[in-house]
Amino acid sequence: MAAQKDPRPCSIADALALVGEKYSLLVLREVCLGNGRFDQLVRNTGAPRDVLATRLRRLTDAGILTKRAYSERPQRYEYRPTRAGLELEPVLMTLMAWGDRHLRTAADRPMVIEHVCGHELMPAVTCSACGENVRHEDLTAHPQAPGWTVSGPVTAPACT
Repeated sequence: MAAQKDPRPCSIADALALVGEKYSLLVLREVCLGNGRFDQLVRNTGAPRDVLATRLRRLTDAGILTKRAYSERPQRYEYRPTRAGLELEPVLMTLMAWGDRHLRTAADRPMVIEHVCGHELMPAVTCSACGENVRHEDLTAHPQAPGWTVSGPVTAPACT
């Protein structure tokens, strides 16, 4: 079977096209932690300076980060998350929790996030309607893109 020319329309793919580039989520992690200056971002992400500059420009152009001058001579900026950037923070927390569970041991976790209640944050995806935790077996996908089903593109009926 030949590969589909156009992949499934997908909001996950759209989001990854923006934040899935190497270092983009690490930049967002640092900015959410309050480390928004270029030198801090270089040090804490390990990103090459030219790559980091490109990521910052892209994230700023997309409205995920804003930049604010903190020095006029030399001109320097710090980056902060926008509302859209802050909405990605739960994604970061969930990704961190997955990494802690599957890639590390309890003794070698590099960071713990504390909630305002004083307890360690344990992110969970819940249904906004019923409040229940989301489990794979409780989900049903309903493709909305024309010409697509859960299993793939609708094939045109064969000519007879």
